[in-house]
Amino acid sequence: MAEVKIPAVSRTEFGKGAARRTRRAGLVPAVLYGHGADPVHVSLPGHETLLALRAANALLSISIDGAAAQLALPKQVQRNPVKGTIEHVDLVVVKRGEKVSVEVPLVVLGADERADRVIVMDQQTITLEAEATHIPASVEIDVTNLEIGDSVAAKDLNLPEGAVFPGEPDDLILSIAAAKSQEQIDAELDAAVAGTSDEDSAPAEAASDSE
Repeated sequence: MAEVKIPAVSRTEFGKGAARRTRRAGLVPAVLYGHGADPVHVSLPGHETLLALRAANALLSISIDGAAAQLALPKQVQRNPVKGTIEHVDLVVVKRGEKVSVEVPLVVLGADERADRVIVMDQQTITLEAEATHIPASVEIDVTNLEIGDSVAAKDLNLPEGAVFPGEPDDLILSIAAAKSQEQIDAELDAAVAGTSDEDSAPAEAASDSE
């Protein structure tokens, strides 16, 4: 994954009021920590940061007040639930060659439109240990040749070079199940409606008995 250069400015004001002023100025409050160093509070350019963090596990090259750049990974990103803008970022300092533990998205390939089967995802992401400067953007799973009843475990994944899955090899990732027929769907809906009707009528019957 390519490094994204982000200029940062030291931040000396703290608290909600200071954070609001920072965001009004088009900046994002952030804190940089790791490797035993004291946390450093900075402001990041809002637009550049938003673009950089569209990618999972974006590797940022942070230069604070024009000093030598240091590499960092986003640890926690707080977003505005309505606008989708970034409100605060926790960044962890990493070193070249260092192994880090990250959550990587799983991407399914070859998911055809055959109506007789569905893909059941047990996990949407996978935890991997990889070099900080070689974190994969995603892990692809090709289901083109899978049939109903087949499954994919962690040991079946084609991981990028240098990446390691630290969990159990037999951890289930996805499976192929038979799709429900329209008759089955209709029957389940009818059963659900009938069950709701029974629940609605129960209080009235109880009241009648008590009288």
